[in-house]
Amino acid sequence: MTVRTAALDEPQHGLTDEVLAQTDVLIWWGHMAHGEVKDEVVDKVYQRVLDGMGLIVLHSAHFSKIFRKLMGTSCDLKWREVARKSASGRRAGPSHCRRAGRVFRIPHAEMYGERFDIPAPDTLVFISWFQGGEVFRSGCCYNRGKGKVFYFRPGHETYPIYYQPEVQRVLVNAARWAAAGSGPQVTFGHRPNPIEKIG
Repeated sequence: MTVRTAALDEPQHGLTDEVLAQTDVLIWWGHMAHGEVKDEVVDKVYQRVLDGMGLIVLHSAHFSKIFRKLMGTSCDLKWREVARKSASGRRAGPSHCRRAGRVFRIPHAEMYGERFDIPAPDTLVFISWFQGGEVFRSGCCYNRGKGKVFYFRPGHETYPIYYQPEVQRVLVNAARWAAAGSGPQVTFGHRPNPIEKIG
């Protein structure tokens, strides 16, 4: 894998047409500056996802303009910033998460709780539960056009969650799952012949 970064303060937030054309999977993390992302950049990323680029949305990027546009909802949720233990259990779904194990624990995490205003995932891969008793849909897979989208809840900026081997494994495998060209082959329009034969 070749990895590069793009930042909010770069021209076009580092997501020029050339960069997007060369990107198989875009990983999006954001926190407080969602409103500063230019709509024209969001529109370009949106079109690239529909055309087949994968998108991985991390933690508080649930509130990003691109995720809300792809979901068609507010993507709002309940949260509490406390250093609480959490565990994420693999429910089912794509093989990109199988090697993460059935359950992995995060010693300190920000609590996210339901209701999470997103459409029902095409596949719900992870459900998290917290010390306070809350549960949350933490690994959600979607198909959008020819592209694949994966939302992953862990990743608060205060805690070293991305250094955990299980979390790194999920992200690497998710990138492989979401890679451009791996999405559904979509065809629309008039069909002169029957789609399937009866009898």
